[in-house]
Amino acid sequence: MKYLARIEVSLKPGHSDPEGETTMRLLRGLGYKVESVSVSKVYTVTFESETLDAAWSKADEISRRVLSNPTKDRYTVAVEAHP
Repeated sequence: MKYLARIEVSLKPGHSDPEGETTMRLLRGLGYKVESVSVSKVYTVTFESETLDAAWSKADEISRRVLSNPTKDRYTVAVEAHP
């Protein structure tokens, strides 16, 4: 069965986010009263798996091994059946 995983990777608290800081300064320069901006990446991955639990395990492994750096990143995973 096909599954679609949505994996969001963002920085852990305490790590600098230069892209978010630059965006925040630009928004403030345009007059927006922005308190903070953080940047994250979202990956959508379609793949085959036997069960939803197996698909979630596979998506978690992909997140840990390939898409994130455990030292500085955190991630969330959502998996659903894909028609």
